[in-house]
Amino acid sequence: MPEYPARTGRFLTLRDIVKETSLSRATIYRMIARGEFPAGTRISPRRVTWRSETIEAWKSERYPIPQV
Repeated sequence: MPEYPARTGRFLTLRDIVKETSLSRATIYRMIARGEFPAGTRISPRRVTWRSETIEAWKSERYPIPQV
């Protein structure tokens, strides 16, 4: 049986992402439509989630830490 690397992150809901990024739900949906924000994964008919690693990577790409 193949061994898969363990993922350590957690799943974030849209509510979590709104709190973490200070973007509104509408802005997030617009950015997804324009390809500026990662699309989530539908895990049930009424639930979409994002991996925390994906959102962290998006934040570091969008808001890089300046080198001093």
